[in-house]
Amino acid sequence: MGLGVSKCEAPAPDPTILLPPPPPGTAAPGGAPPPDGAPVVNEKFKNNPGTYEDLSKKCKEIFPQPFEGAKVMINKSLNQGFHVSHTLTMSSITPSGYRFGTTYIGSQLLTPNDPALVLLGDTDPSGNLNAQGFFNWSEALKTKFVVQVMNSKFAGTQLGLDYKGRDFTASATLANFNLFNETGIGVVHFLQAITPKLCVGAELMYQQAPQIPGGAATALTCSGRLTTDESVWSAFAGTNNLGLSYYRRLNEEIQLGIELENSYQQQQLIAAIAYQFDLPKANFSMKAMIDNNWTVTGVLEKRLLPMPFNLSICGSLNHVKNQFRMGCGFSIGA
Repeated sequence: MGLGVSKCEAPAPDPTILLPPPPPGTAAPGGAPPPDGAPVVNEKFKNNPGTYEDLSKKCKEIFPQPFEGAKVMINKSLNQGFHVSHTLTMSSITPSGYRFGTTYIGSQLLTPNDPALVLLGDTDPSGNLNAQGFFNWSEALKTKFVVQVMNSKFAGTQLGLDYKGRDFTASATLANFNLFNETGIGVVHFLQAITPKLCVGAELMYQQAPQIPGGAATALTCSGRLTTDESVWSAFAGTNNLGLSYYRRLNEEIQLGIELENSYQQQQLIAAIAYQFDLPKANFSMKAMIDNNWTVTGVLEKRLLPMPFNLSICGSLNHVKNQFRMGCGFSIGA
């Protein structure tokens, strides 16, 4: 957990690769139930607390994802299960150029929200590759992987397994594991529902590398989440840091999120507050945040109906460094 910092994950694929709409009559993963009212959650798992890594998901979704420069994306659905995308990026601080992306969604559905197989990937003209996939063996057991190839070498790998019980979720992950160099990261998560509104869990991380004193290190983090009718509180305390996040929906248009994190090693406190403002009738959405480094960021998104066009405008200003960045994105297709 933390403010957008992953302690164990390998680099993820480019965020411009988005999961396309599901086949008619189903719901997108994490989305609303289909119109016919088919149940989304199996009664067997109605008290399941979800995964450990999603403890503060509601709050993190409020925070904007800034970008710099210009970005154009074209999406095309070849059929219900296979989709492609073309992305052209021009930026002075992030990798620029053309990327080709693909998404495959298996036809078998375990639930309206969960296809048995999902594969995503993107590549550039130099052959650099980002890929990730999910395979649901059953409603309780899920495998996931992430692979990144840079300059014809594996830059990052990750393999994970999630097991979902009636009122708990257990997960195990291996990242950048290399037996020959004796390096890698192993993480075990466990999350238990105490009541329908309260869950607690723990994360045990083991990292092995030659540059670490003694050759290896472990870290234990304990976490919890409290969900009320109007808000979601989540907190964690570990060997290296502690933090708190708060999410609240103020009304139908405005959502609020606050995150605090204190790092013992870096002796640094990070605090940020964000909000999301939605106008569904105008097909307009805005996310904005400010942190204790006096960085203000905002992202505006507008869907240009009836055409399948989306316009995004981003701005970020650091008042201390007097640094300003701006981005503009345009996407065509689903």
